[in-house]
Amino acid sequence: QVQLVESGGGSVQAGGSLRLSCAASEYASSPPCMGWFRQTPGKKREGVATIDSDSNTNYADSVKGRFTVSKDNAKNTLYLQMNSLKPEDTAMYYCAARYAGSWCFASRPSGFGYWGQGTQVTVSS
Repeated sequence: QVQLVESGGGSVQAGGSLRLSCAASEYASSPPCMGWFRQTPGKKREGVATIDSDSNTNYADSVKGRFTVSKDNAKNTLYLQMNSLKPEDTAMYYCAARYAGSWCFASRPSGFGYWGQGTQVTVSS
């Protein structure tokens, strides 16, 4: 099985930065696609960013220019650098992975079969 554990969440003021990490189990093979998603109470889980095996990235329009997704295959770790944070970025952030198919887009959370437990990000004004 693939296990994912997020870390790095916290509370920051608007305009601040956070760096989230997602550690995958060491025995898991490097997934073709990994992504970050977020969810607030009463809202659907929404895609934030993805990165595929060739390091191609995909971002939600709301975070382009502010967030950067990256990975370290040797460490089986995914990262999300979040800069210029806004109150609307407040959410539980989840790391996810998929092994099937060739597409890798944050717009389709249902396409990811493995999920972490989430890490809370709170941005105050």
